[in-house]
Formats: sequence, structure tokens, C-alpha cells
Amino acid sequence: MSSRVYVNQDVVVRFAPSPNGWLHLGHAYAAITAYDYARERDGKFLLRIEDIDLGRSRPEFVEAIVTDLRWLGLDWDGEVIFQSQRLANYAEAAARLKEMGVLYPCFCTRSSLQAVQQSKGLRLGPDGPLYPRICSHLDKREAAERATKEPHCWRLDVEQALELTGELTWHDDLRGEQVADPAILGDVIIIPKDNPVSYHLAVTVDDARDRISHVVRGQDLFASTHIHRVLQALLELPVPQYVHHPVLVDETGAKLSKSRESASLTLLREGGEDAYMLSSRLRKNIFPVGITLSKA
Repeated sequence: MSSRVYVNQDVVVRFAPSPNGWLHLGHAYAAITAYDYARERDGKFLLRIEDIDLGRSRPEFVEAIVTDLRWLGLDWDGEVIFQSQRLANYAEAAARLKEMGVLYPCFCTRSSLQAVQQSKGLRLGPDGPLYPRICSHLDKREAAERATKEPHCWRLDVEQALELTGELTWHDDLRGEQVADPAILGDVIIIPKDNPVSYHLAVTVDDARDRISHVVRGQDLFASTHIHRVLQALLELPVPQYVHHPVLVDETGAKLSKSRESASLTLLREGGEDAYMLSSRLRKNIFPVGITLSKA
């Protein structure tokens, strides 16, 4: 979109919403934070639509994302990027991981894992119960045969992955040097049963392809970076700098969600809200009653 000349060609930042609902104030804050980070450094700002959830992504939500961002006064460089147009890249990356032996098929269902949780309990991670590695112990021949007949996903064998990579680090501008600890999220799903790729693999591959230098995103994704760092090492991808900023939360301390229609940008826009004033307030951390920033 922009014809401006960049003083700093090395700074590339992206905003990557999913078109499975209306953007809310939390998205606006994240988009403005990423946008300002790039523009203040004479860098590029990219818009990537993470539409890999084929069952929930909707064209009307994509249109609303574009309209909302322009309404907020944000522009981006180049064409809008769609993950759904990059499925071949994700499949190639997944095939490499399988060849390395760091992925395994998982046949567990949601109901079976709920039963395990009720009977034995599951260790909790930042995003909820961790997968208990049930299928990681299956005989490889048996698992391969079952995979030709039964629905399954593919999980990352974190233990095996770390044996290949050794200790890894990454840097967050707000928290400093970090030692990658993917075990806090466990053996995450890399290829879901009903979608071509998971968020973890897609975002890792895309950040490398788009030459993202600084990943500016909410601290709710801080734990995910431990997984992404391992995937970067396995796939021999460059490692960006990270900036995990606070996110907007409601009066209960819960992160704003797309189900919170009161904070929908579309409703605010259609209701006559002044976009310039809204953007200014967000930049100054002045939020509506009941909404505040999470603790660092």
C-alpha cells in the first residue's frame, strides 16, 4: 500500500489476526502497538491473515479486518498475506519434521483425554492441561498402520526435538534473554485432525518467509515462543527478536475475546465512535471502564 522509503530496511513487523470473528479493542491495541513499533523505526508493517482454520474463517471477517484497520488509521506495506495460500509450504515443513522423527501420530480423542483428566488428572500448562504423551509410546509400525485407517493428528515430540537441538535461547525486548523450555506446553499439535496445519508451525514458517525481524505481539503468546524457537532450530530458520506486550483484560482479569461484542471494533465504528480519538486513547493507555492492561 505504501510508497514511502524505508530508512531501516532491517525492521519488519507484522499484525496477524484470524478471520474467525470481529476484531475487538484488544486487537486494536495489539495492531497499533505493532504498527507504531515498525513506523517509529522506519520499518515495514505487514498484514497477514491467519485463515488456516478452514471451518471458522469467513470472508466477511477478512473484509471487516481491513476496514477496521484502515478506520484506525493504520496502513500496511505490500499486499495482504493469506496463510490459506501457503499450505504447500506448511506441508513441506511438516514433512521435514516427520523425516527427523520429531512428530508422532496421536489417536486420542477429546473425550478420551477428558476421561484421563477426570480419573488421573493432567499436569497444567499456561494454556491448560498438557497432553500426557499417551501415543508417543506406541510402536512405530503399529502407529503407522493405524494412521492409514484412523483419524489422527501429529504432535511434536518435545523430548526428541530437544535431543536434536540442544539448549536454545531467544530474546524478548521486555524480559531479556530466555532459555527455550517447550515442555511447558508439552507435545503440542503440529498437524490437526481437521485442519492442514497448526498455528505453531504456520506462524513459524511465515515469520521466516516474510523476513519478520521483530515479532511484536501480546504476552498471552509468550509461552508459545518456546515452541516456535524449537521449530526454528529444527527447520533451520532465522530467529527474530520478540516483544511481548501486555494485553487488554476485562474487570475479571480475563483477556478480551471475540465473543465480547461490547468491545467489537465493528460496533464501535458503526456506532459513530471517533477513530482518531480511540487510537489516541489506546496509545496513551486510556481504556473504557472495566478494561485495563494485564500485568507484565
